[in-house]
Amino acid sequence: MSTAEMFYRVNQYVQKNREKKDVNLFHKKQDFHKVFLRALKRANNCCVFPINIAEFQFSKIFNFFDQSVDLNNELDWHFDPRSGKRFPLIFSKNIDIRSDKYGSAKVVWEINRLQFLLPLAIQYNVSKDKKELDLWIQLITSWVKANPYLKGVNWYSNIEVNIRLIIWYFCWQVLWQNEDLKKNEEFVSFVTDTWLPSIYEHCVYSYKNPSRFSSANNHLVAEYSGLFVAASCWNFEESEVWKTYALKGLEEEIVKQHSGNGINREEAAEYIQFITDFFLIPYAIGTKTGIPFSYNYKDYLFRISEYLINLLDAKKGYRKYGDEDDGKVLIVSNDPHFDNFSSLLTSAAVLFDDERFKGVGQVFDLKNWLLWGQEGFDKFNSIKSSPHELKTAFYKEEGHFIFRKVEKTDISKEIYLHFDAASLGFLSIAAHGHADALSIVLHVDGDPILVDVGTYTYHTDKEWRNYFISTLAHNTICIDGENQALQAGPTMWLRHYKAEVLETVQDGSMERVSASHSGYNRLGCSHQRTVSFNREKERFTIIDEVGINKKLHKVFQPWHIHPAVEVERINANTFFLMHKKGNRKIKISYDTCLDIQLKRGETNPVLGWYSKSFLQKEPINVIIGSYAATAVRKIELTTLIEII
Repeated sequence: MSTAEMFYRVNQYVQKNREKKDVNLFHKKQDFHKVFLRALKRANNCCVFPINIAEFQFSKIFNFFDQSVDLNNELDWHFDPRSGKRFPLIFSKNIDIRSDKYGSAKVVWEINRLQFLLPLAIQYNVSKDKKELDLWIQLITSWVKANPYLKGVNWYSNIEVNIRLIIWYFCWQVLWQNEDLKKNEEFVSFVTDTWLPSIYEHCVYSYKNPSRFSSANNHLVAEYSGLFVAASCWNFEESEVWKTYALKGLEEEIVKQHSGNGINREEAAEYIQFITDFFLIPYAIGTKTGIPFSYNYKDYLFRISEYLINLLDAKKGYRKYGDEDDGKVLIVSNDPHFDNFSSLLTSAAVLFDDERFKGVGQVFDLKNWLLWGQEGFDKFNSIKSSPHELKTAFYKEEGHFIFRKVEKTDISKEIYLHFDAASLGFLSIAAHGHADALSIVLHVDGDPILVDVGTYTYHTDKEWRNYFISTLAHNTICIDGENQALQAGPTMWLRHYKAEVLETVQDGSMERVSASHSGYNRLGCSHQRTVSFNREKERFTIIDEVGINKKLHKVFQPWHIHPAVEVERINANTFFLMHKKGNRKIKISYDTCLDIQLKRGETNPVLGWYSKSFLQKEPINVIIGSYAATAVRKIELTTLIEII
């Protein structure tokens, strides 16, 4: 820690002890009825939906991870249904969430984000059925009663607090489109006596518990985002201060947390859509409420959108890298896995009047109705629609290289290979990065072939967490089974490696990138990888140069195969791979000096597993080559990948 961070942590500790003695320490008395009247005037018409919204149906079953909850049943807001354990109702900041003592905080938090309230409010907006409104009120009343300020695990993490604020903002906008509610004394009483006091407590918590220094990643962005959104809607005594503070923070963080090309520095692909929403939603609300963001802020949203176009493949899938936990800011249907990348590009089409973004986004979905309303819908429809030409994209500064070939006559025929020569992650702990330097992922015709294995878990199941973030679980070189960086906790890395791009070539039919990293310097070893793409022959040549000191070292070269890919072994070092939905084979030939084994679903040690979604895992095939190196200075391994 820096000296400044040490002082910050000490201040946090002092604040924690003061709050433990008096949880209302930072509260001011508010006239919530006046707040209600002022906020009622700010309800805008972005939530006046088109006629076909009548088809919207919300089943009252909230699905998440590998779990589901029935909203018609009484909910225990501190219970983890996956483990059967329950978090205690004690001072929130004293609760242990970094083990499985009480279960998974991540599972409990997913329920307590209350994201199901928004589709339920939309359902009421459509149906005007009082039962829908009664259930909505009952859920919030139950939550507020079960979660007194700073008591329980749901007041532990500021990102969760701010996601609730954003959900509540959109619920407010949706519900007040119903003029009858404004005359409903029972509902108005609920708002002023129960809902607004809790909203105020959430704002106070958000402002007083910022994530700073090594914690200032997506959490800090969420905190600024939620507070800005809330202060733009509800005029508490502190709202102007909060709004100014949050706006300044968002302007600073969109620059700090992205490269000049709009690539998020956390090195976690799925998080991009999550974090981008935290930047986009305040911008959309600021546009409606007359709170201007800078030109530079909007320009960063443009750069982020351009990177998204290049990250996605022909079927709008994306290359996994780093942590993923299914996180969404807005969920507007029964499907928690909806394609938010495409939704973001629809927003980009509206923002920038750009047909490239519309070509990928294609549909003006319900989330975009919430953000832009009828005006956005009309603008989207006015933009010419044409398919975007997907090309190779090299980001040398950031270390992301996307090799791509698309047939001009059939854009669904695509070869997509992503080579990761990026840093470990963001800030000193690189919380959501994986030890995946110089790893490769291959998609053919939008079907994943060679894959990143995903995440599976954070703070529970320590052995599984260690595996999924490890170097051996990625398509790169692993020496002695060691990670390229030192793991200090489930979301903390020490001794970050330095990745260096040595050469890039784009010369007609030949493209090539060469890069190295310093992660194995501590072992007296080195790794340099060169990826070459012969576009005419549709063949990749991958050369791994591994420097070895005079000691005995075991070099591993794993290649993880997507669960939907069939594997056929031709000889000792040659395999055919074919996706079950595809019609092209991939031939992979490994260096003859390697001892090649095909592994699947091993548990001792863990090897050959894939996580398509948080807390879900399944066995996969992994082709792993090994070489016992001694008395040599350098070995060179050549791998050929041919698309047939």
